[in-house]
Amino acid sequence: MSTQASTTVAANEARGRRSAEDVENSKTHFRVCRFIIETGVKLGMRSVPMATACVLYHRFFQSASLQVYEPYLVAMSAIYLAGKVEEQHLRTRDIINVCHRYFHPDSEALELDGKFWELRDSIVQCELLILRQLNFQVSFEHPHRYLLHYLLSVRSLMNRHAWSRTPIAETALAVLKDSYHGSVCVRHNPQHLALTSLYLALQTYGVELPRGEREWWQVVCAEITKAQIETIMSELLQLYDMEAKCT
Repeated sequence: MSTQASTTVAANEARGRRSAEDVENSKTHFRVCRFIIETGVKLGMRSVPMATACVLYHRFFQSASLQVYEPYLVAMSAIYLAGKVEEQHLRTRDIINVCHRYFHPDSEALELDGKFWELRDSIVQCELLILRQLNFQVSFEHPHRYLLHYLLSVRSLMNRHAWSRTPIAETALAVLKDSYHGSVCVRHNPQHLALTSLYLALQTYGVELPRGEREWWQVVCAEITKAQIETIMSELLQLYDMEAKCT
């Protein structure tokens, strides 16, 4: 085999290994963000603090490696930090106990022993690591308020009875919540993510809105293009495919 052919084979093998590693990393991130959301619900977190916790997690691993940092510890610290950022303070003891129950559903709450205090110190230290890694930029603009605005606009375009019998709002909010399972939530601006969540909800139920000189989505969000909508929608649909692989 020639040197050039050998180099080509080696390059293809390296790309294949990277691709397989990327898939496994994506599965890990999906599972960990599912953990954040499920434990967040049990802790009584509101939607925005839970979203902030997921964004903190994703932004941290944009420049950090899963081979270096324990993802579930980062997730616990992200929950703790998100509570501070969004002014819904959570006790570390509650976070530890709920997370412990997540992995050991039949066990009792952890005793206040050396193991507990070691885990608590790890969460606090990891919180400082996240802050440094993100250069203390931990306040984010989320898509939720944009989605609310877009829903009101679309509702005004729909027949009242059609709106009441079709769960457009609930579906769009569910899609938006699901977007935090993957890095799609940090790769696109919040207006575009909100609009695409609504676009996907309308498509799901086959709802067609009245068309004037411009499409409805051009009216509510002038700077987005159809290509951007399709790109984000493809990434959202990939998350549902990922969910099937992670069950």
